[in-house]
Amino acid sequence: MTLDITVPVLPESVPDATIASINVKAGDLVTESTVLIELETDKIMIEVPAPTSGLVNEIIVKVNDQVKSGELLIKFEEKNIADTEPASSTESTPVIEQTSTNIEEKSVAPTESKEIDQTKLGPSARKAMRQGQITESIVPSGPKGRVMKNDILKAQSIVLRKERRVAMTRIRSKIAERLIDAQQSTACLTTFNEVDMKAVMDIRSKYKKDFEDRHDVRLGFMSFFIRAVCYALQKFPEANASIDGQEIVYRDYQDIGIAVSTDRGLVVPIIRDAHTMGMAELELSVKDLATKARDAKLTMEDMQGGTFSITNAGRFGSMLSTPILNPPQSAILGMHNIVERPVVINGEIVIRPIMYLALTYDHRMIDGSTSVQFLMTIKELLEDPTRLLLDI
Repeated sequence: MTLDITVPVLPESVPDATIASINVKAGDLVTESTVLIELETDKIMIEVPAPTSGLVNEIIVKVNDQVKSGELLIKFEEKNIADTEPASSTESTPVIEQTSTNIEEKSVAPTESKEIDQTKLGPSARKAMRQGQITESIVPSGPKGRVMKNDILKAQSIVLRKERRVAMTRIRSKIAERLIDAQQSTACLTTFNEVDMKAVMDIRSKYKKDFEDRHDVRLGFMSFFIRAVCYALQKFPEANASIDGQEIVYRDYQDIGIAVSTDRGLVVPIIRDAHTMGMAELELSVKDLATKARDAKLTMEDMQGGTFSITNAGRFGSMLSTPILNPPQSAILGMHNIVERPVVINGEIVIRPIMYLALTYDHRMIDGSTSVQFLMTIKELLEDPTRLLLDI
C-alpha cells in the first residue's frame, strides 16, 4: 500500500518548519518508527517517523525547504521487511542533503612559493617546521633565500586561516529575535545580592544518599531555588505577573521556566505548578526536562507558558551576570558559581561558600524596592532552609 508522509500538524503559534535533515534516500528499506526527516521550528525539533516498515519511494523535499502542516514530504510504500537490515541502523550514516549555499569555505593560499631547500633552514626554522608539521611550500624571506622562523609561522597561519558560512538555525534566529525584543520592549534593570550556601550544602551532604536511595534522583541546588522562588512569588505577586496592553495579568500559580543550554541554543522548558511540588518532584522534573532538551525531545507543550524563569550560569563558572528577561515574564533569577569567600559573621572573619544572585526585572511592572525585597526573601530562605519546610 502506498502512503504519503506529510508534515505533522503544527501548533497555531508555529506557522511553518524547516527541513533540518533527511535521514534516508529513495530506495531505502526502513523499519517502523525509523526517523525519516527532522523538522526544525522556532522552538523545538520534530521527528517524522515511518508509520510502518516499508520502502522510501520518493523524497519530495530537500534540506532547508520551508514546509507547512500537511505538506507532502515522502512517498512511501508499506512492505514487510522483518528479515531486512534497516537503512537507518546504527552502522549506517544518515544521508543529509546540503546545498552549496549552506556552507561556504574560504581559504587563503600563498600567491608565490617554491620548494624548501633544507640546507637553507636555520635551527629555529627547522624546529618550527617540525612542530607545525608544515608540508606546504614556504616563501623564504631571509638573505640569499634563507628560510626564517617567521616564514614557517606565516605558512602555518596561512594554512589554518579558514572561514565558513553556515545558515542560522531557526532556533538560533528565534533566540536572537526574542533577545532584541526583550531589550527594546521592556524596562530591564538588575539587582544583585549574595547568599551564603553553607546551610543548603550541609543539608545536601547529610541527606543526599538517603534522598537518592528513596527517590532515585540526586538532591541538587535547583529544587531549593525553585521552592524559594515560589515562596517569594506568592509574597510578591507582581513578580509573577505580566503586562498585556493596558492590563496587568496576575496569576495564582507558579510555572517556572528552567534555562537549559543545548548544542542548538538556549531553551527554557517549563515546570508547571511548581509551587505544589516537593523537592523530589522538582528534581525529577528538572532532570527530565534537561534530558529532553539536550536530546532534542522537547514538545511544544514543554515550552509554552511560564510565569518566571531561573538560569544557572554558575555551572559554566560565571561569577556574575545580568540575565535577560523572557517576555512576557516580568522577572528572571540568575544563579552563579559558588566560591569560598571571607565574610564577617558576628564580628569574626570566616570562610563561607558564597553565591552571587542576580534578579533582572521589568521596571514597568516591578518597583526597585520590591525587587530588592524579592531577592532578600530568596536569600533568607536559602540561608535558613528550614523556613521552606515551616512556611515562615
